[in-house]
Amino acid sequence: MPLDISDETTTHDRSDFVVVANRLPVDLDERPDGSTAWRRSPGGLVTALEPVLRSRNGCWVGWPGVADREIAPFTHDGLRIHPVRLGETDIEGFYEGFSNSTLWPLYHDVVVKPTFDREWWTAYRDVNRRYAQAAAAAAAPGATVWVHDYQLQLVPRMLRELRPDVTIGFFLHIPFPPVELFAQLPWRRSVMEGMLGADLVGFHLPGGAENFVVLARRLLELETRPVTGGGGEIRFDGRIVRVGAFPISIDSADMATRARSESVRRRAREIREDLGNPEQILLGVDRLDYTKGIDLRLDALGELYDEGRLDPSRTVMVQLATPSREQVEQYALMRTSIETQVGRINGDHGQLGRPPVHYLYQPVARDELIALYVAADVMLVTPLRDGMNLVAKEYVACRSEHSGALVLSEFTGAASELEQAYLVNPHDLDFVKDTIVAALEQSPEQRRARMAALHAQVMANDVHHWARTFLDTLAVSGHATDEPPHEIAMDWRLPSTGPFSPTVSPVLDPAGAPSVTP
Repeated sequence: MPLDISDETTTHDRSDFVVVANRLPVDLDERPDGSTAWRRSPGGLVTALEPVLRSRNGCWVGWPGVADREIAPFTHDGLRIHPVRLGETDIEGFYEGFSNSTLWPLYHDVVVKPTFDREWWTAYRDVNRRYAQAAAAAAAPGATVWVHDYQLQLVPRMLRELRPDVTIGFFLHIPFPPVELFAQLPWRRSVMEGMLGADLVGFHLPGGAENFVVLARRLLELETRPVTGGGGEIRFDGRIVRVGAFPISIDSADMATRARSESVRRRAREIREDLGNPEQILLGVDRLDYTKGIDLRLDALGELYDEGRLDPSRTVMVQLATPSREQVEQYALMRTSIETQVGRINGDHGQLGRPPVHYLYQPVARDELIALYVAADVMLVTPLRDGMNLVAKEYVACRSEHSGALVLSEFTGAASELEQAYLVNPHDLDFVKDTIVAALEQSPEQRRARMAALHAQVMANDVHHWARTFLDTLAVSGHATDEPPHEIAMDWRLPSTGPFSPTVSPVLDPAGAPSVTP
């Protein structure tokens, strides 16, 4: 039932632009003395949307990061914040369970087996409804609401039922799987219909958008039409839903400026000295996640040392692994396995006080991370599957002088844009080894040419361009009526061709898709 927003005593507090995401742009910091304070969260999404929030009377709806805290809406540093309360059982079922043990592995090519738990699904549905209610209460009449990511795929339709007057966009920040993988999800119809509550559904790459359109046609038997550049239009519930590809990026100019600062340059020189002034530094920066391929790059490095193709006294590696989902068993096991790998390599090839692999399991400050990017000669980004991978773009943005090299998995979204990187299949260990050596041994001319092309691409297509493009498209997509789908051009999108773009897999029979339990 639509929400009554006629009370003029409350509408003046509502926002014309509402961002809905799992987490707020601020964290509640609970100090040892019992006091609390709000601390700004780092992240590209906040950077991209902050100017829009400030200029359009905006607010942000999300969880503050602590359980069982009822917090009234407030303003922090000029940003309006609407917290959503989650209890311990919500976090266990909605976040650790359905979001990260069901959807995350399913959407990342089933690198590990997803768990389909009915109680987790119930928690996911209930929490999504809570977010939708919070967004409905925060939005002014006719507002634009932008919902983000896999944790909140049911919110668009729930919100539309509450507030049919608002314009709704949805963007998925991880890959969207091909038909035969998504079809495994017992609640697939409900998830699809939830996302179709939006006026515009966005993905990183054309392949993900095309997968979604195919599912709408075959699973839900909806009328669809392709559009230029990938994606399409879907007739659903009396509306036209547009689907397209919007590759996300980073705040490139800010990264480049920070990388050129004297304090960061000085810290980069100190890092090389701390590592013993090796001739070459390899760098990996990842969340500790089984999709990131950390174990495979360590296998490749260990074999290169074993075979004598790399000298551990001259070529060292720094692997930064940011803690992630530590309560999920799969992640705890992975941490143990990776730390065992690091210990073996250092035990076999290290010298007293000179380990060849320097492993950090901790978050680092922003400028420290940028100094690592500046110090590194070769960046290793080897995920088995990744929606985009912004680490690769961050490294490139920091190379204004066109030095360094990027070894990049073909199975990242970034590979479709960063074509001058050294692209690898992370499953092909010999190829990964050969590519690492080639990146280290490239001539100065090759290095400059490759990095110049990469740097130009990343600087031209930043996170502000991404947000502006999505919101401009959403503005012309809102409240499309039930008319025959029409051809629209989305010329800024990535080309849908390419050997490693996600593909559409025609598995379900259009005439008889299996029945689904909602």
